[in-house]
Amino acid sequence: MTTAIQQPLFIAGPCVIESQALLDTVATELVAINKALGTDIIFKASFDKANRTSIHSFRGPGLEKGLQMLADIKAKYQLRITTDIHESWQAQPAGEVCDVLQIPAFLCRQTDLLVAAAKTGRVVNIKKAQFLSGRDMRYPVEKALDSGAKEVWLTERGNCFGYNNLVVDFRNIPDMKEIVPTVIMDCTHSVQRPSAGDGKTVGDRKFVPAMALAAKAFGATGYFFEVHPDPDKGLSDAANMLELNKLRPLIEQLIK
Repeated sequence: MTTAIQQPLFIAGPCVIESQALLDTVATELVAINKALGTDIIFKASFDKANRTSIHSFRGPGLEKGLQMLADIKAKYQLRITTDIHESWQAQPAGEVCDVLQIPAFLCRQTDLLVAAAKTGRVVNIKKAQFLSGRDMRYPVEKALDSGAKEVWLTERGNCFGYNNLVVDFRNIPDMKEIVPTVIMDCTHSVQRPSAGDGKTVGDRKFVPAMALAAKAFGATGYFFEVHPDPDKGLSDAANMLELNKLRPLIEQLIK
């Protein structure tokens, strides 16, 4: 008797909603990958990048328009949807559209935000703060579960390393798997160099595949990729997003 191997979880999409055309381009590719590889990639894009380095940076279309654009993608392409919320009042409307609500790393200890996300009944994906260890994440998880969350995921995205850089301690992955069964590696944010680019975050996307494969070795159950057909022209996180045409071969490696 053979035991079926469970497919890893995948989340992918552009960092921020730039245009409907961009969302359609990425969604079309995700559907093609799902069909070819038997995956179930969750589509991600932000309606508002509220934590940009500079006040002059592009933030997105905002809550109302952004959620409508995500709802259109969900209906048109039959993809599950996730987005990040930054304030507790955003949880309820975002939960009406999204299957998974993402809690940004810097906000993972914000009690009201976690409680509001939990009360929507949606999956809550909490990104580990750059200043916390994997073991510390039991407390944000506890807040969400005690507030009624039915399912909580954790996401690793690196730790502060001096100024303007991150380092990934992959031991955080098995540590967090002792807290929840679903632990995701954020393969693109983990290659960032925060605020190192004259008023913006920069980084190096060439390390994204290595981050994913290293996370696989440490037992990650999911992978998060911000992708773009032309990352260098992206309006947020341009240096770290993976080229869209490189997503499928990388996923093929990860599901072997």
